Amino acid sequence: MTDTTSIKHPPPLTSGDFTAAEEPFALFGEWFSEAVKAEPSDPNAMALATVDTDGLPDVRMVLMKGYDGAGFVFYSHIASQKGRELAANPKAALLFHWKSLRRQVRIRGPVSPVSDAEADAYFATRPKQAQIGAWASKQSQPLESRFAFEQAIAKVAAQYIIGAVPRPPGWSGWRITPLRFEFWHDRPFRLHDRIEFRREASDRTWSKTRLYP
Repeated sequence: MTDTTSIKHPPPLTSGDFTAAEEPFALFGEWFSEAVKAEPSDPNAMALATVDTDGLPDVRMVLMKGYDGAGFVFYSHIASQKGRELAANPKAALLFHWKSLRRQVRIRGPVSPVSDAEADAYFATRPKQAQIGAWASKQSQPLESRFAFEQAIAKVAAQYIIGAVPRPPGWSGWRITPLRFEFWHDRPFRLHDRIEFRREASDRTWSKTRLYP
């Protein structure tokens, strides 16, 4: 299981009825805390949806590496498919699905790069093999063979056999700042509970609506 102890999050909501929540971040904190205990693997996994230059949606699983009131953070290569799409259209949608809890959370909002200092700090916490892999991978580019990738890894490993591995200049992170949250909880006979929070901008207050399932 992914180590989630370093992920920042606000204190969990204490209310037992999630539909009574008036603020989405505290509610997410409660659900995520429960997911960390219940999910057998990667409770911080989330589907990230972007759009390419033709307007065709793209979706893939990434790992949330931090969240707070400013948004949800993940890391990858800037020149990857997702990185190029976010550079052209800096908006995204996220989906957390915790199957063991029969819950999901949908999030939408604008995307911005994290600071170099933030990316450096997170990269320094990664295992050395993962750091080396970030240097060796040309993410989303054609790869002629697995052997070629292994050769690239060996070359980087030899370069950094001693000492710290610096963050590659083409590797960083993004923060999605939510303007929409939707919390969904399974109920029998498809009579599910759905609560949506909306705001017009990151400095505006949230409105809440209960939705038909």
